[in-house]
Amino acid sequence: MEFDDLIYDKRDGVAVVTIDRPEKFNAFRAQTCTELIAAFRDAWADRSIGVVILTGAGDRAFCTGGDVSVRDGDGYDGAGSKSDIGLDIEEVHSIVRDIPKPVIAAVNGYAIGGGHVLHVICDMTIAAANAKFGQVGPKVGSVDPGFGTAYLARLVGEKRAREIWYLCRRYTAKEALDMGLVNCVVPHDKLDEEVDKWCAEIRERSPTAIAIAKRSFNADTEQLRGLSALGFEAVSLFYDTEESKEGGRAFREKRPPKFRP
Repeated sequence: MEFDDLIYDKRDGVAVVTIDRPEKFNAFRAQTCTELIAAFRDAWADRSIGVVILTGAGDRAFCTGGDVSVRDGDGYDGAGSKSDIGLDIEEVHSIVRDIPKPVIAAVNGYAIGGGHVLHVICDMTIAAANAKFGQVGPKVGSVDPGFGTAYLARLVGEKRAREIWYLCRRYTAKEALDMGLVNCVVPHDKLDEEVDKWCAEIRERSPTAIAIAKRSFNADTEQLRGLSALGFEAVSLFYDTEESKEGGRAFREKRPPKFRP
Protein backbone atom coordinates (compact mmCIF):
# COMPACT_ATOMS: atom_id res chain seq x y z
CA MET A 1 0.00 0.00 0.00
CA GLU A 2 0.98 3.64 -0.35
CA PHE A 3 2.00 5.34 2.87
CA ASP A 4 1.19 8.95 3.73
CA ASP A 5 1.81 8.99 7.49
CA LEU A 6 4.80 6.62 7.43
CA ILE A 7 8.11 6.12 5.74
CA TYR A 8 8.62 2.39 5.27
CA ASP A 9 11.98 1.07 4.17
CA LYS A 10 13.66 -2.33 4.05
CA ARG A 11 17.40 -2.80 3.86
CA ASP A 12 19.91 -5.50 4.82
CA GLY A 13 17.27 -7.65 6.49
CA VAL A 14 15.88 -4.78 8.58
CA ALA A 15 12.49 -3.07 8.20
CA VAL A 16 12.42 0.57 9.30
CA VAL A 17 9.01 2.00 10.17
CA THR A 18 9.11 5.78 10.65
CA ILE A 19 6.07 7.76 11.76
CA ASP A 20 6.27 10.75 9.43
CA ARG A 21 4.19 13.50 11.02
CA PRO A 22 6.92 15.74 12.47
CA GLU A 23 4.67 18.82 12.33
CA LYS A 24 2.45 16.99 14.84
CA PHE A 25 5.36 15.63 16.90
CA ASN A 26 4.59 12.31 15.18
CA ALA A 27 1.24 11.98 16.93
CA PHE A 28 -0.89 9.29 15.33
CA ARG A 29 -4.36 9.48 13.85
CA ALA A 30 -6.57 6.67 12.50
CA GLN A 31 -4.73 6.60 9.18
CA THR A 32 -1.38 6.32 10.96
CA CYS A 33 -2.59 3.26 12.84
CA THR A 34 -3.88 1.64 9.65
CA GLU A 35 -0.52 2.21 7.96
CA LEU A 36 1.45 0.92 10.97
CA ILE A 37 -0.54 -2.30 10.88
CA ALA A 38 0.08 -2.68 7.15
CA ALA A 39 3.82 -2.05 7.51
CA PHE A 40 4.22 -4.57 10.32
CA ARG A 41 2.21 -7.14 8.38
CA ASP A 42 4.54 -6.70 5.45
CA ALA A 43 7.63 -7.05 7.66
CA TRP A 44 6.09 -10.16 9.22
CA ALA A 45 5.46 -11.79 5.83
CA ASP A 46 8.91 -10.97 4.44
CA ARG A 47 11.20 -13.82 5.43
CA SER A 48 14.28 -11.74 4.65
CA ILE A 49 13.43 -9.36 7.50
CA GLY A 50 14.93 -10.25 10.86
CA VAL A 51 14.42 -7.04 12.84
CA VAL A 52 11.98 -4.11 12.79
CA ILE A 53 12.94 -0.58 13.85
CA LEU A 54 10.16 1.79 14.95
CA THR A 55 11.04 5.47 15.11
CA GLY A 56 9.77 8.98 14.36
CA ALA A 57 10.69 11.52 11.70
CA GLY A 58 12.82 14.53 12.60
CA ASP A 59 14.83 15.09 15.74
CA ARG A 60 12.14 16.32 18.14
CA ALA A 61 9.81 13.37 18.70
CA PHE A 62 9.53 9.60 18.53
CA CYS A 63 5.76 9.78 18.99
CA THR A 64 3.48 11.83 21.23
CA GLY A 65 0.46 9.54 21.14
CA GLY A 66 -2.98 10.20 19.71
CA ASP A 67 -3.45 13.44 17.81
CA VAL A 68 -5.77 15.31 20.18
CA SER A 69 -6.50 17.90 17.47
CA VAL A 70 -8.65 15.26 15.72
CA ARG A 71 -10.31 13.98 18.91
CA ASP A 72 -13.96 14.97 19.08
CA GLY A 73 -16.53 14.40 21.79
CA ASP A 74 -16.80 10.65 21.26
CA GLY A 75 -13.17 9.83 20.52
CA TYR A 76 -10.87 10.26 17.57
CA ASP A 77 -12.25 11.19 14.16
CA GLY A 78 -11.17 7.87 12.71
CA ALA A 79 -12.51 7.22 9.23
CA GLY A 80 -12.32 3.50 8.56
CA SER A 81 -11.39 2.56 12.13
CA LYS A 82 -13.02 -0.53 13.60
CA SER A 83 -12.51 0.72 17.15
CA ASP A 84 -15.13 2.59 19.17
CA ILE A 85 -12.51 5.19 20.08
CA GLY A 86 -11.71 5.91 16.41
CA LEU A 87 -8.17 4.51 16.50
CA ASP A 88 -7.13 0.90 15.88
CA ILE A 89 -4.37 1.30 18.44
CA GLU A 90 -5.18 -2.02 20.13
CA GLU A 91 -4.39 -3.76 16.85
CA VAL A 92 -1.14 -1.80 16.58
CA HIS A 93 -0.15 -2.95 20.08
CA SER A 94 -1.02 -6.54 19.21
CA ILE A 95 0.99 -6.71 16.01
CA VAL A 96 4.08 -5.15 17.63
CA ARG A 97 3.89 -7.86 20.30
CA ASP A 98 2.92 -10.70 17.97
CA ILE A 99 5.32 -10.26 15.06
CA PRO A 100 7.88 -13.06 15.61
CA LYS A 101 10.79 -10.71 15.10
CA PRO A 102 12.40 -8.26 17.55
CA VAL A 103 11.07 -4.71 17.39
CA ILE A 104 13.49 -2.00 18.47
CA ALA A 105 12.17 1.45 19.36
CA ALA A 106 14.69 4.11 18.34
CA VAL A 107 13.57 7.03 20.51
CA ASN A 108 14.90 10.23 19.01
CA GLY A 109 12.96 12.77 21.09
CA TYR A 110 9.66 12.90 22.95
CA ALA A 111 8.02 9.54 23.73
CA ILE A 112 4.89 10.80 25.41
CA GLY A 113 1.40 9.41 26.02
CA GLY A 114 0.46 6.80 23.46
CA GLY A 115 3.95 7.17 22.01
CA HIS A 116 5.37 6.17 25.36
CA VAL A 117 3.13 3.09 25.31
CA LEU A 118 4.44 2.19 21.84
CA HIS A 119 8.05 2.15 22.98
CA VAL A 120 7.12 0.19 26.13
CA ILE A 121 5.54 -2.55 24.01
CA CYS A 122 8.55 -2.82 21.70
CA ASP A 123 11.02 -5.59 22.56
CA MET A 124 13.85 -3.15 23.21
CA THR A 125 14.36 0.61 23.34
CA ILE A 126 17.47 2.55 22.39
CA ALA A 127 17.20 6.23 23.28
CA ALA A 128 19.02 9.37 22.26
CA ALA A 129 20.38 11.34 25.20
CA ASN A 130 17.90 14.16 24.50
CA ALA A 131 14.86 11.84 24.61
CA LYS A 132 12.03 12.56 27.04
CA PHE A 133 9.58 10.01 28.39
CA GLY A 134 6.26 10.21 30.19
CA GLN A 135 2.51 9.84 30.23
CA VAL A 136 -0.06 12.54 29.68
CA GLY A 137 -3.47 10.80 29.66
CA PRO A 138 -4.86 12.03 33.00
CA LYS A 139 -3.94 15.60 31.94
CA VAL A 140 -6.06 15.39 28.76
CA GLY A 141 -8.91 13.14 29.86
CA SER A 142 -7.52 9.87 28.52
CA VAL A 143 -5.73 6.71 29.64
CA ASP A 144 -4.25 3.48 28.28
CA PRO A 145 -5.84 0.75 30.42
CA GLY A 146 -3.93 -2.25 29.07
CA PHE A 147 -0.31 -2.76 28.11
CA GLY A 148 0.45 0.91 28.75
CA THR A 149 -0.31 0.53 32.46
CA ALA A 150 -0.07 -3.11 33.54
CA TYR A 151 2.86 -4.07 31.30
CA LEU A 152 4.67 -0.86 32.23
CA ALA A 153 4.53 -2.02 35.86
CA ARG A 154 6.33 -5.22 34.83
CA LEU A 155 9.18 -3.10 33.48
CA VAL A 156 9.64 -0.48 36.17
CA GLY A 157 7.69 -1.80 39.18
CA GLU A 158 4.28 -0.89 40.56
CA LYS A 159 5.31 2.19 42.53
CA ARG A 160 7.16 3.81 39.64
CA ALA A 161 4.47 2.92 37.09
CA ARG A 162 1.81 4.52 39.25
CA GLU A 163 3.98 7.60 39.65
CA ILE A 164 4.39 7.84 35.87
CA TRP A 165 0.64 7.69 35.29
CA TYR A 166 -0.69 9.65 38.25
CA LEU A 167 1.77 12.57 38.11
CA CYS A 168 2.36 12.79 34.33
CA ARG A 169 5.93 13.99 34.77
CA ARG A 170 8.66 14.02 32.12
CA TYR A 171 11.72 11.80 32.55
CA THR A 172 15.11 12.14 30.91
CA ALA A 173 16.76 9.34 28.98
CA LYS A 174 19.16 8.80 31.88
CA GLU A 175 16.27 8.52 34.34
CA ALA A 176 14.52 6.09 31.98
CA LEU A 177 17.67 3.97 31.80
CA ASP A 178 18.03 3.93 35.58
CA MET A 179 14.46 2.66 36.04
CA GLY A 180 14.81 -0.06 33.40
CA LEU A 181 12.54 1.65 30.89
CA VAL A 182 15.14 1.65 28.11
CA ASN A 183 18.07 -0.60 27.21
CA CYS A 184 20.65 1.93 26.14
CA VAL A 185 21.24 5.69 25.86
CA VAL A 186 23.57 7.21 23.27
CA PRO A 187 24.30 10.71 21.95
CA HIS A 188 21.65 11.86 19.50
CA ASP A 189 24.02 11.77 16.54
CA LYS A 190 24.96 8.16 17.35
CA LEU A 191 21.41 6.79 17.63
CA ASP A 192 21.15 5.33 14.13
CA GLU A 193 24.64 3.86 14.36
CA GLU A 194 23.88 2.15 17.67
CA VAL A 195 20.54 0.79 16.46
CA ASP A 196 22.25 -0.60 13.35
CA LYS A 197 24.78 -2.39 15.57
CA TRP A 198 22.03 -4.07 17.58
CA CYS A 199 20.23 -5.07 14.39
CA ALA A 200 23.41 -6.57 12.93
CA GLU A 201 23.93 -8.68 16.06
CA ILE A 202 20.34 -9.92 16.00
CA ARG A 203 20.62 -10.78 12.31
CA GLU A 204 23.46 -13.17 13.18
CA ARG A 205 21.25 -15.15 15.56
CA SER A 206 18.82 -17.98 14.84
CA PRO A 207 15.51 -16.40 13.74
CA THR A 208 13.52 -19.43 14.90
CA ALA A 209 15.13 -19.37 18.34
CA ILE A 210 14.37 -15.66 18.65
CA ALA A 211 10.76 -16.18 17.53
CA ILE A 212 10.29 -18.90 20.15
CA ALA A 213 11.90 -16.71 22.81
CA LYS A 214 9.59 -13.81 21.95
CA ARG A 215 6.53 -16.06 22.15
CA SER A 216 7.74 -17.31 25.52
CA PHE A 217 8.28 -13.80 26.89
CA ASN A 218 4.82 -12.75 25.66
CA ALA A 219 3.11 -15.80 27.15
CA ASP A 220 3.87 -14.54 30.64
CA THR A 221 1.85 -11.35 30.06
CA GLU A 222 -0.70 -12.57 27.52
CA GLN A 223 -3.57 -12.11 29.97
CA LEU A 224 -3.02 -8.37 29.60
CA ARG A 225 -4.51 -8.58 26.09
CA GLY A 226 -7.91 -9.35 27.60
CA LEU A 227 -7.45 -6.59 30.15
CA SER A 228 -6.60 -4.20 27.32
CA ALA A 229 -9.73 -5.12 25.34
CA LEU A 230 -11.91 -4.60 28.41
CA GLY A 231 -10.13 -1.36 29.25
CA PHE A 232 -10.55 0.18 25.82
CA GLU A 233 -14.28 -0.57 25.95
CA ALA A 234 -14.32 1.51 29.13
CA VAL A 235 -12.26 4.25 27.46
CA SER A 236 -14.79 4.50 24.64
CA LEU A 237 -17.44 5.26 27.29
CA PHE A 238 -15.10 7.61 29.15
CA TYR A 239 -14.55 9.70 26.01
CA ASP A 240 -18.28 10.46 25.98
CA THR A 241 -18.15 12.09 29.43
CA GLU A 242 -17.86 15.80 30.11
CA GLU A 243 -14.68 15.16 32.10
CA SER A 244 -12.88 13.63 29.12
CA LYS A 245 -14.23 16.24 26.71
CA GLU A 246 -12.90 18.98 28.98
CA GLY A 247 -9.44 17.42 28.82
CA GLY A 248 -9.44 17.54 25.04
CA ARG A 249 -10.81 21.08 24.94
CA ALA A 250 -8.23 22.35 27.41
CA PHE A 251 -5.39 20.80 25.42
CA ARG A 252 -6.56 22.38 22.17
CA GLU A 253 -7.14 25.74 23.87
CA LYS A 254 -3.73 25.52 25.61
CA ARG A 255 -5.11 26.06 29.12
CA PRO A 256 -5.25 24.02 32.35
CA PRO A 257 -8.22 21.63 32.39
CA LYS A 258 -11.00 22.05 34.93
CA PHE A 259 -11.87 18.45 35.76
CA ARG A 260 -13.54 19.14 39.11
CA PRO A 261 -16.48 21.48 39.84
